[in-house]
Amino acid sequence: MRRSGMFAALAGCLLLTVSPLTAQAKVEATTVKTLTFNMHHGVGVVDGKLDLERVAKTIEASGAEVIGLQEVDKFFDARSNFVDQPAWLAARLKMNYVFAANLDWDPAEPGKPRRQYGTMVLSKYPIVDSRNTLLPLHAGSEQRGLLETLIDVGGTPLRFADTHLTTINDGERVEQVNAIIGLLKDAPEATLLVGDLNAVPTSTEVKTLTTHWTDTWPQKGFGLGLTSPVPLPTKRIDFQLHSAQLTPTAASVPVSLASDHLPVAATYSFS
Repeated sequence: MRRSGMFAALAGCLLLTVSPLTAQAKVEATTVKTLTFNMHHGVGVVDGKLDLERVAKTIEASGAEVIGLQEVDKFFDARSNFVDQPAWLAARLKMNYVFAANLDWDPAEPGKPRRQYGTMVLSKYPIVDSRNTLLPLHAGSEQRGLLETLIDVGGTPLRFADTHLTTINDGERVEQVNAIIGLLKDAPEATLLVGDLNAVPTSTEVKTLTTHWTDTWPQKGFGLGLTSPVPLPTKRIDFQLHSAQLTPTAASVPVSLASDHLPVAATYSFS
């Protein structure tokens, strides 16, 4: 498989970990099942319970083969028991993974691991390449990033990008969207952009993105596709956007109490 030269020069903060689960036999694949999920560091807002197993079961039940997660902790805080959540989830689900730390803080105590928080991609297929690019940041806001991965889906390259845009400032979010377009628009591979955009379909941000990629939900989803907040969502702010090389065949919003968001699942065939 030809590897894109797009990742030749890494940009931004690259704090990635790839699991050792790479020795997998290749299988022919003409479709791929995907999921995006803001997992709220594994805490369900209905019961306030930290439960990574519940996150894993949500992913497992979806049947997804490539997953983009947001709000993932790595030794971050007491809120997640200082657990390495990326490693735990990858081991539990027996998947390859890449983690991108958009926040990278000193440890709470000398000699402890660095406290990190960001996004993650899980994949049953080999992750061939990856990079994390920090997105535009306004004063007083939280650093966000775009995690790009290049995945070998049974011999077909898939560029799978995962992001979580700011909640604070519309102008900052527009700048982040424009940065993402600059990073992804010339990708030759079939491309999926997934994540928590913190913007609704009628917003300038989403309308700008959908001039380059197609919003999957209106094509194959049923109903409004509302994802936030749990348990009674009123907004659709979690998206899967695809390039022309992908044709969606299914889309759904699985029910889960593992977070403060619902996930979005989809299935695509390669054109």
